[in-house]
Amino acid sequence: MTAPINAAAVAALAAEPLDWRFKGLPASWWGRTPADVCAESPRLLAGGAVGPVCVLLADALAANLATMAQWCDERGVELAPHGKTHMSPQLLARQFDAGACAVTAATISQVRIFRAFGVGDVVLANELVDGAALRWLAAELDAHPDFTLVCWVDSVRGVELMASTLAEAGAVRPVDVCVEVGMAGGRTGCRDAQTVDDVARAVVASPWLRLIGVAGYEAALGHDVAPDAVALVRSYLADVRAAVLRLAPIFETDRIIVTAGGSTYFDTVAEGLTGWPADMSVRTILRSGCYLTHDDGLYGRTSPLRDGQLRPALRVWSQVVSRPEPDLAVLTMGRRDVSFDQDLPTPYGLASAHVVKLNDQHAYLRLGDDRVEVGDWLEFGISHPCTVFDKWPMIPVLDDGRVVELIRTFF
Repeated sequence: MTAPINAAAVAALAAEPLDWRFKGLPASWWGRTPADVCAESPRLLAGGAVGPVCVLLADALAANLATMAQWCDERGVELAPHGKTHMSPQLLARQFDAGACAVTAATISQVRIFRAFGVGDVVLANELVDGAALRWLAAELDAHPDFTLVCWVDSVRGVELMASTLAEAGAVRPVDVCVEVGMAGGRTGCRDAQTVDDVARAVVASPWLRLIGVAGYEAALGHDVAPDAVALVRSYLADVRAAVLRLAPIFETDRIIVTAGGSTYFDTVAEGLTGWPADMSVRTILRSGCYLTHDDGLYGRTSPLRDGQLRPALRVWSQVVSRPEPDLAVLTMGRRDVSFDQDLPTPYGLASAHVVKLNDQHAYLRLGDDRVEVGDWLEFGISHPCTVFDKWPMIPVLDDGRVVELIRTFF
């Protein structure tokens, strides 16, 4: 059996010398390798880190991996975590070790990064109509018989573009596809059953494509967990389920794939897309990515495993640089360092303080009854990890305040 990721390529990251490219890290580490640094288990802030600096918490990462793996196993679903969350081969290797069946990617560039680290099973959660991307994919599939990739289709025109490009490229292996079911007002995906069926028949008619399942994304309208919003998600998943049952006679595989499940409604997905007829072999694959680090905002409010089952594992430390007003502290942390698309950062250890605004490199912290001084280091939780990881090319993993690993990201 082929390994899900090239362990040697991942391990080699620990042998690449550190330098000025990695913001926040101590200058005393430059010229040394991550392996050398981590062998000493240094304390980060006391060792010369400069603010702001992003960190991961080792115990929370391990707990989240185990929690999600057990949750999926108990419900008979598989997990292809969305790699766009962290774009880190080291973290992906941990997810594979915990039982992930594949990695999900959003773009062909992300697929190419994961392929550089030997990832053999990829879910590309998009329709691929870019000619250059299709030619690369055809060559990659033909050169590597053990490489599998499935992507989406949601239009007959898209099927025609894919098929013509693959034919011109002289592709040998067909590209596996899922028909994507969309929702009104949402993102991509077929909006009605007739379109689903027309696209599916177009795929089956093409020798360059292979119909293996149905895909969806249930959070295309948002992350509201109120009963009315969840009812809409259930209705949408019923449409996905109906498409699988309706298309069962024409799938070109012995094991049908049905896939959905972001980081808010994966419990509803597991309820709605399992329990298939006995004469059907169906793999239900979730694509949640943010469970790995969880957060102190969006998913802290909406994840099915909130309230302590998943633990926030991603933090940003920043220093107070100014106290220009009695109730205001300005910190060395801004839009270039933390997410702000869902919520602003949340300070730890301060009862009434809250971030009210970010500039590119500064945060405005209203203090309430809390008091801090210029020079103080403050710890912040974040909301929506996807837009934090992409700001940090290297992130220390801390165990009781000591650096035990340095995680590379590739955005």
